[in-house]
Amino acid sequence: MAENCPVDVISVCSAEGEIRPLRLQMKDEQQQLLRIKIDEILSVREIPYTGVEGPVFLCRATVWEREWVFELKYTIRSHSWCLLRKIN
Repeated sequence: MAENCPVDVISVCSAEGEIRPLRLQMKDEQQQLLRIKIDEILSVREIPYTGVEGPVFLCRATVWEREWVFELKYTIRSHSWCLLRKIN
């Protein structure tokens, strides 16, 4: 799994303006399309990015019968998602 790479994300926004990722899509090492359903958001932290706050989500998902924990960053300015890193 590549780190710090752009990914496609399906997310939901609440009436209060909070955004939450539901699923992401990316290519694996063999260039196969991988769709990952996020089972749980473990934490959310805000980081400043060139003067604009951007949330980083610590997520848990089950992929190929294994648990993955990874960080997803949402950049408000460009409305884009990035997979920062896989933790385990």
